[in-house]
Amino acid sequence: MKTESKAPSAQAVPPRLGLLAQLIFGSRWLQFPLYIGLIVAQAVYVLLFLKELWHLVAHSFDATEQQIMLVVLGLIDVVMISNLLIMVIVGGYETFVSRLNLTGHPDEPEWLSHVNASVLKIKLAMAIIGISSISLLRTFIEAGNLGTTRSNFTESGVMWQVLIHMTFIVSAIGIAWVDRLSESGHRKGAGHG
Repeated sequence: MKTESKAPSAQAVPPRLGLLAQLIFGSRWLQFPLYIGLIVAQAVYVLLFLKELWHLVAHSFDATEQQIMLVVLGLIDVVMISNLLIMVIVGGYETFVSRLNLTGHPDEPEWLSHVNASVLKIKLAMAIIGISSISLLRTFIEAGNLGTTRSNFTESGVMWQVLIHMTFIVSAIGIAWVDRLSESGHRKGAGHG
């Protein structure tokens, strides 16, 4: 009389997928080379940062305070773009490709434990606004040169940059608002279920 059910094991066995489901689910690995490409882009940004830093150190005695400030803002811009790349590489890979199993690792980013596509979108929007803010600040510092031969900007160019920056801000607010509406809708749906 063997009608006893087996005790559940400590590890749950994943369900067996059909061929089509395996193909569709496995297609997420097509993103792997994209993340490798972003890592290469990260390396290029490290080289750019080192080049700009060397330029700053080598020419710091010949440069004006404004020129030094512009180079430093450029370095901050490179760091912020690099941070954006890390968020996309780590968060995107973890969300869309495969788990990194970093739980308990001393260097695990605190935001990674609660990352999902929605959180990643908001973090990316905020990072883009930060990058745009640094770029806009550089533009404003150089705006004192408008009308001179040293200026790289026109008044309409500055205006467009401000409008684009405002568009980023409005877009981020919209993304956060839609996410909040979606979250409250899920909570209400779960409460009635």
